[in-house]
Amino acid sequence: MLTAQRTKKDLYVGTDKHTWWKEAIVYQVYPASFKDTNGDGWGDVPGITQKLDYLKNLGVNILWVSPIYKSPQADMGYDIADYEDIDPSYGTLQDVENLIKEIKKRDMKLVMDLVVNHTSEEHAWFLDSRSSKESPKRDWYIWKPAKYDADGNRQPPNNWAQILGEANSAWTWDEKTQEYYLSLFTPEQPDLNWENPAVREAVHDVLRFWLDRGVSGFRMDVINLISKVQSFPDAEVTIKDSKYQRGDKFFANGPRMHEFIQDINRKVLSKYDTMTVGEMPFVRDEDEIIKVVGSEREELNMIFSFDIVDIDETPGDFRFTLHPWNARDLKGIINRLQRLMLERDGWNSVFIENHDQPRSVSRYTDDSDEFREYGSKLLCLMQTTLAGTVYVYQGQEIGMRNVPKSWDPSEYKDVWSINLVQKYEDMYPGNAEKQAVKRELLQKKARDNARTPVQWTSEAHAGFTSSDATPWMRVNDDYKTVNAAAQLENPRPSSGTLSVHAFWKRGLECRKENKDVFVYGDFKLLDPEHTKIIAYKRWSEKSAFATVLNFSGEKLTWTGLGDLKVRKWVAGNYDETEIGDKAKSGALELRPWEALLGMLE
Repeated sequence: MLTAQRTKKDLYVGTDKHTWWKEAIVYQVYPASFKDTNGDGWGDVPGITQKLDYLKNLGVNILWVSPIYKSPQADMGYDIADYEDIDPSYGTLQDVENLIKEIKKRDMKLVMDLVVNHTSEEHAWFLDSRSSKESPKRDWYIWKPAKYDADGNRQPPNNWAQILGEANSAWTWDEKTQEYYLSLFTPEQPDLNWENPAVREAVHDVLRFWLDRGVSGFRMDVINLISKVQSFPDAEVTIKDSKYQRGDKFFANGPRMHEFIQDINRKVLSKYDTMTVGEMPFVRDEDEIIKVVGSEREELNMIFSFDIVDIDETPGDFRFTLHPWNARDLKGIINRLQRLMLERDGWNSVFIENHDQPRSVSRYTDDSDEFREYGSKLLCLMQTTLAGTVYVYQGQEIGMRNVPKSWDPSEYKDVWSINLVQKYEDMYPGNAEKQAVKRELLQKKARDNARTPVQWTSEAHAGFTSSDATPWMRVNDDYKTVNAAAQLENPRPSSGTLSVHAFWKRGLECRKENKDVFVYGDFKLLDPEHTKIIAYKRWSEKSAFATVLNFSGEKLTWTGLGDLKVRKWVAGNYDETEIGDKAKSGALELRPWEALLGMLE
């Protein structure tokens, strides 16, 4: 229920619905790159258990672990062959049971990744489905006959492009049964047919399996793709040089999506105390968002809105583009999502980094040696002072950045990156200019940037694995200076400066201590038209704060506080021994990438 009480000059709109998942700090573990304990170069479940005290000390309440189920790893575990077993590369079910036990000892919770739009082609369901057209499980997946062009050449059922390889069709031909199956991500990931009630019941059983073992909820992978328009029409041609087109208009937020999600909630989730977050790409409509996360809707607690992480993509084009943006664009998104949830009783997820995105310090700020720490802290201050459940991705808390520009494309392991490399080789063979573009796109946008092993120490392989092992993916070259051990050993490099890790730890503590403001309080954007500064007021009935962020590498004089007066600057990403000298009103001098948090009078 929204409350509305007048305080001084603002109409306060906050929420009085307090829950553990709103106040939680979620930390995403990408297990292959987190910590290896058996020396095979691949992260594992015991490695997660080994680092629980580190996470607890940081201020984490919930661990979200990316898929660790049995999988052939065509898409790093997002191609699941058995939902009720653990891939040997990660460990055993007993290892997971021990992880849950140790998590509960520390008063923390575990959230699993639920990937049920598709399975692996090696899942028993699909093996049965593709065995013959008469298989009892044939309609557990989406099968269609071929089309033929004027010359008699076989063509896919429609022109949808594959999400992880836009040069390819979203349909895969099965030679044995002479039909195509829908595989939106890769040919190894056939889409389930949610129109079939037996599929939905099987998915419900998967949820129960894990909830009964002590899991506290799910991050639901591309959950808004489970309902497709059943006529499977061609997509509009918007990308002229591509045979295949973006078909999300017909496979995202489909006609029965809300019915299917409400069914999950009613039959399974409502029987447990859970947290749910849906990954929902391609959705921008506010009414559609609220239909999922509105408190009375009984669907999901929150979703990942992609507006911020899509800010540098060309609208209507594929992922690998570099679209210009500025701080006004970014704060417009922030303001829209903050106000939407406050005014319509929904809930945000606050994230800017995950396993599918490049590193945030490289993407939104300046990751040079001169400014990397400032940029990392600026983004921390932004995340920890916005309304919604905060998500931290592994390595973000120490300011890990994108891979160096010098890396050859052969170093990139992700299927999306491999497909991009192949596309450029096919389309532009021998074209040095286009090959340079390819390298720039990979270095700035590839998912691999977030998947390099976590940099724990300055020792060999950054302490991710044993010194004589070979990591599954190359460690970022900067690990000797950017690593957790160095920041833990020296949390205050100078009297007025915190390490990135220490800054995150303090920011999370501040958020918890002032949850009436930063979790449940109101939000108002300041100076909305400025193209370099993002600033906003957060307040409750008891107190108020202003966050000021210089999203530029320039020194600026900013007067956007207006009639607000700062009683005390309480945090900054530069030397805090000098923070008391900052102006409390009027003109505020800001250094490149400077971030400030002030308590208001």
